[in-house]
Amino acid sequence: MDLEDQVGQFRDNYSRVKAEIHKRITGQDEVIEGALLCLLANGHALLEGVPGLGKTQLVHTLSEALRLSFRRIQFTPDMMPSDITGTTLLVEDAQGRKQFEFQRGPIFAQIVLADEINRATPRTQSALLEAMQEHTVSVAQTSHRLDEPFCVLATQNPLEMEGTYPLPEAQLDRFLFKLHVDFPDEDEILEILRRTTSDVETAIEAIIDAETIIWMRQLVRRVPIAEHVERYIIRLICLTHPDHQDAPERVKRYVQLGASIRGVQAVTLTAKIKALLDERYNVAFEDIHAVALPALRHRILLNYEGEGEGVESDEILNDVLETLPEA
Repeated sequence: MDLEDQVGQFRDNYSRVKAEIHKRITGQDEVIEGALLCLLANGHALLEGVPGLGKTQLVHTLSEALRLSFRRIQFTPDMMPSDITGTTLLVEDAQGRKQFEFQRGPIFAQIVLADEINRATPRTQSALLEAMQEHTVSVAQTSHRLDEPFCVLATQNPLEMEGTYPLPEAQLDRFLFKLHVDFPDEDEILEILRRTTSDVETAIEAIIDAETIIWMRQLVRRVPIAEHVERYIIRLICLTHPDHQDAPERVKRYVQLGASIRGVQAVTLTAKIKALLDERYNVAFEDIHAVALPALRHRILLNYEGEGEGVESDEILNDVLETLPEA
């Protein structure tokens, strides 16, 4: 298969999976695209929105459209880290001999739904750190490898809601994208109403398998990117830091900590995917602009003044993008 055919196959696979998800999910096009971009970039996605907007249903539907193993973890305040990773138990075999055996937790799946992740304490949330970064789980000095592809899709309620805990900065940084699940408009609500109150159940077909996803991930990493475009991404990240001499005034005033190196990687990889979906084998500035907000919004830590005045990280990023020259 030549390069043009590979790009066409990549785009066709993506479009078919997305269309299959839309059989059950109304609207939320940006959220669906963001989740798929994270999967294809070997990353993880954090979906934030008030209860009842279909976040969990979206992840369920995505898992059905892929031939991958799926587990759901419902986070609660009393959950322990071992409830996620698993634990070592003393068991007795048929001959009556006792031995230690590792019982795998729900993290051992290819698609993991971390539902209402910010209902659990930071200690329990941190149990995901190694799995998300290294794709391994270490228990009792033994490291267990997770099956590939591995992707965590976490949902969370807004932090102002009762009974929620903020995610640690180190864990937030491990999410490739943070996606806002917005309230649907009237036409979308009407379609949701008709789909969910009728006696017709929508069956979802599994479109692609693990081998295809791994091939698509490899193609993404082979997309070339010019040095001046790479430097544009680097300048974008640097200008989110308040101590940078060229940072916009709002960054210097409201930001405590700018985006991390993982932000550079997130923008670059997902921009490559956007290029492939536009049937181009090179990254353009428009691809960077398309992924900058979901890739960076959760990596910017506002200071007390910014939080007090209700400044949004998206506003900060838009200021940076407007002031950053492409030349």
